[in-house]
Amino acid sequence: MAAPSIAVVIPIHNEAAYLPEALPRLFAELAEVSAPVTVTFAENGSTDGTGDLVRSLSPRYPGIRLLELAAPDYGAAMRAGFLASQGDWVVNFDIDYFSGDFLRQVLERSDESDVVVASKRAPGSEDHRGRFRRLATWGFNLILRLLLGSKVSDTHGMKALRRAVVDEIAPRVVSRQDLFDTELVIRAERAGYRITEVPVIVDEQRQARSSLLRRVPRTLRGVWRIRRSLRNSG
Repeated sequence: MAAPSIAVVIPIHNEAAYLPEALPRLFAELAEVSAPVTVTFAENGSTDGTGDLVRSLSPRYPGIRLLELAAPDYGAAMRAGFLASQGDWVVNFDIDYFSGDFLRQVLERSDESDVVVASKRAPGSEDHRGRFRRLATWGFNLILRLLLGSKVSDTHGMKALRRAVVDEIAPRVVSRQDLFDTELVIRAERAGYRITEVPVIVDEQRQARSSLLRRVPRTLRGVWRIRRSLRNSG
């Protein structure tokens, strides 16, 4: 039986300086995966020629697709990429956080799972980020547990969803920016889809590009908005 096809979606914003370094590593990882893989770069609101650079580099790498959005919005870019991609599984990577081993774990669990989450808090995970960022992940997921009743231990980062889950759940998601993927996973959880969490090794490739503290108020408002939306939708 042929392996399921995988559509990887990577939101990118002002990454012209980083892409030449990241793409060789990304495609080296993908080359070790025994399944058809395409990569959609969801460029959103870049002002440094990121989209043009992807177009110029695409002949070197098979399976690249470019989706361009006018406004800088990570969640909106991920949503557009998810809905536009074709594949039995749709996967979210970041340009500085990806793993061929995660894709192999998805393929191993493709018969028993509808959503596979690379959890930084799963048994066996190695999270080499700084203590403050690890604490922030713990606190965020505590909030999701208390306010939204989620039992998923980590909703940020790499994740894979079966095509049918994306088609049903993604159009319902109201969140953009930082919380699109969080709401997507929580809605899939509430809909009864089978969610598997797998361990992951996290090594930061570069310094965070945005302040974690500055995102806290926006994130809290976003979680409350998700709670209200879930209540209104029954």
